[in-house]
Amino acid sequence: MTSYLHTDKRSIQLVESQHLKKNIGSINTGDSVKVHLLIQEGNKERIQFSEGVVISIHKAGLNTTITVRRIFQGVGIERVYLIHSPRIVKIDVLKHAKVRRAKLYYLRSRSGKATRLKQKFN
Repeated sequence: MTSYLHTDKRSIQLVESQHLKKNIGSINTGDSVKVHLLIQEGNKERIQFSEGVVISIHKAGLNTTITVRRIFQGVGIERVYLIHSPRIVKIDVLKHAKVRRAKLYYLRSRSGKATRLKQKFN
């Protein structure tokens, strides 16, 4: 029975590896990113940008997601992106921040200048 599960897992990884994106750079928690999304309106397609700070990363192979938070008109907006989705054209990292946590959920309760993160220079 274990050999059956082992070969089944290997075949799933083989199929998933064909759909993984290779052009995604190193994205870490605390980075300011610009996500280029492919939006379909009727029969037209266009690229829409979305900027924000990565507050969490969930690594799960093909199902890897990032949660991006930004403030829009005084309201905090969080959006979860599936980074290997064909709807995401590319992800640009604008700034790196020095953080000591894996999840930055404490930024939800802060507002204004308290949400700033210390920039990391390479």
